[in-house]
Amino acid sequence: MDSTKIVRNIRLGIKDLMLHKLRSFLTALGMVFGVGSVIAMLAVGEGASKQALEQIHKLGSNNIIINSMKPVEQATYDKEAARLSMYGLLYEDEIRIRESLDTVKRTVPARMMRKDARLGERNMELRLVCTTPGWFELVKRRLVAGRVIAQRDMIKSAPVCVLTEHGARRLLATQHSIGENIKIGGVFYEVIGIIISEVGGTSIQVPDQEIDAYIPITVSIERYGEATYDHTSGSRSMELVELHAILVEVESLEQVEPSAAAIRAMLKRFHKKEDYKVSVPLTLLNQAKETKRTFNIVLGSIAGISLLVGGIGIMNIMLASVTERTREIGIRRAIGAKKRQIVLQFLTETLVLSLAGGLIGTLFGIGIPKIITSLSGMPTVIPGYGILLSLGISISIGIIFGIYPAMRAADLDPIEALRHE
Repeated sequence: MDSTKIVRNIRLGIKDLMLHKLRSFLTALGMVFGVGSVIAMLAVGEGASKQALEQIHKLGSNNIIINSMKPVEQATYDKEAARLSMYGLLYEDEIRIRESLDTVKRTVPARMMRKDARLGERNMELRLVCTTPGWFELVKRRLVAGRVIAQRDMIKSAPVCVLTEHGARRLLATQHSIGENIKIGGVFYEVIGIIISEVGGTSIQVPDQEIDAYIPITVSIERYGEATYDHTSGSRSMELVELHAILVEVESLEQVEPSAAAIRAMLKRFHKKEDYKVSVPLTLLNQAKETKRTFNIVLGSIAGISLLVGGIGIMNIMLASVTERTREIGIRRAIGAKKRQIVLQFLTETLVLSLAGGLIGTLFGIGIPKIITSLSGMPTVIPGYGILLSLGISISIGIIFGIYPAMRAADLDPIEALRHE
């Protein structure tokens, strides 16, 4: 069929549909909502998945994160009696991991404690992270001003600190940021840098928090002692934890999971109780990708049902149109129209109806995620494949659900059609 006949069929299809504007509009609504819901649901799912994947990526695919955790039975006992709780990771654990496993590139120890920070009349509680320069290489965060902790700070046990942007805004408002001296836990520190801290929402205990101050671990040992003592709120119990976290960087991605298994076996050997948790961002990354795929399939299936309903609506209205136009079909057949011409006429009308609904639904689907993002702040990402998939499905539905009415119209007996009132 040449382009002239195609254009003529499209014009005839539009003309016939415009004879019943309201009916055509209501029929197309099924496709509008179906296509719109497919795009919107995929955008919401894609946005949530992308955010989770980015957070896991920031933890480092080559990294293994080990956190100290209080054993359940010990935590229950501590609520009933005042005592000194001793659990968690040891300095020896960090040394053993670094020296025993050839696949380990480096390890970064960290101690955390809650301390009050003060500058003049301003004060706030923050988390003091006592670590090494390697922390800032494994937990990559953008540097806003100044510098991070260096090896010379470790050697000299220099009383310097790096603040997160949020803490710096609250403590250093109207003050010079870099070079200012603030008092943390009774000790004065010089602010040498400010970084952006990004808190993730993954199942891993994210190493950094919104309000952190980072100091050399050698300074914490000198100023606060070898152990960390924290008074538990509402009781007199105290905790002694040498290291709250150990970050481990592995040489290659292929060695991450075997190295994690070896670390678990090593810690199990030297710890009588399971007072630690080994988290592998790479494993979570793979799980998140699988969850994303399943989530998209579920959402796409739900939205596909609405497209199916829209297709049934189109077939229903086209069958009614065939009944209404039986005499017209008979006249066309009587003056020489072939069956395939009748099929193409009705199939074109169906395609025009479904494609119009698909295009409007695409605009509708693009608009919904933007509204969701503006109202709730929830990130959404409109995937290009979602738009193409929705339009492709709408065209396919137009063909599939239009074939039967078109064939029924073509199979009408011309004589019986002319007698139809």
